[in-house]
Amino acid sequence: MPDLSFIAPMEAKLAERLPSGEGWQFEPKWDGFRAVAVRRGGEVALWSKSGKTLGRYFPEVLAMLSELIPDGTVLDGELVVPVHGAASFDALQARLHPAESRVRKLAEATPALLVVFDLLEEGGSDLRSLPLRERRRRLEALLSTLGEQPGLRLSPYAHDAAEAQGWLEQTTTELDGVIAKRLDEPYRSGEQAMIKVKRIRSADCVVGGFRYGTGGNEVGSLLLGLYDDDGLLHHVGFTSGIANADKPELTRRLEALRGGSGFTGDAPGGPSRWSTERSAEWVPLAPELVVEVLYDQVTGRRFRHGTRLHRWRPDKAPRQCTFEQMAQPADPDAVIGEIVGRAG
Repeated sequence: MPDLSFIAPMEAKLAERLPSGEGWQFEPKWDGFRAVAVRRGGEVALWSKSGKTLGRYFPEVLAMLSELIPDGTVLDGELVVPVHGAASFDALQARLHPAESRVRKLAEATPALLVVFDLLEEGGSDLRSLPLRERRRRLEALLSTLGEQPGLRLSPYAHDAAEAQGWLEQTTTELDGVIAKRLDEPYRSGEQAMIKVKRIRSADCVVGGFRYGTGGNEVGSLLLGLYDDDGLLHHVGFTSGIANADKPELTRRLEALRGGSGFTGDAPGGPSRWSTERSAEWVPLAPELVVEVLYDQVTGRRFRHGTRLHRWRPDKAPRQCTFEQMAQPADPDAVIGEIVGRAG
């Protein structure tokens, strides 16, 4: 039996800004599943960064790697699922289905592609002790011999921090952020030896409701809404970063608006197993308050994670808070081509 055991990928520490100075390589952080592909002894394994096998959920990727990459190869990359010309995190999550028949149907309908950015083993030789610049050179040489393949992409890079900052500021890409790596560093499996800076965007949202904090009579979180083209207010997420000093006055302000229409479209869900009865209940409000929040990613017209309260917008009419603020997804292949062109 060939050794297809798990290799822990190198990880990254979160930072507020990109590093400056010489000797850095900047790469897009794609909005997908991190994956390490191992091919030895004619067999292929696909590992998640937590050490779980991904192969059964992406059989088309396993088949592609079995056919294309030479024996004794280990690749580090990201799995992405394009749908209608855009990378879809919902479609990616849907692939983690227990039924093999369903997985194979989805593999045909929404095939995944592997965006690779590092080469850990070549011809059975461990390359992790080599500096990144040498591993990248060998990776580019390997992929050039394979030619253009529908399920395999080489992730681009830049050595100019200003250019990488431009990626973060784009509003039409599905990049999750930027990863910074030292060109002279080896590959440090399992260590936080890279730097990641996430894309942070802002949106003006209507406060359509709120929840009380656990065990108290003050606001714990604000429930956020955006209007669709039919004038319906849909729940899109929440923000809970409210300073303790602001809670008494804000609670009085919110309670004065209670009893309004709240969300007329999609409404907040029910309690979770971590919620108390009081904190899980939400109070509908008249849609009069507008708040600007900072967010990173959107999935299915909702903020994927909690947002950060940035400022109140008394100058903004609630009806101006629409879904048009959310960045429209772009074709990931087009984005890669655009960045590669600029990187030279």
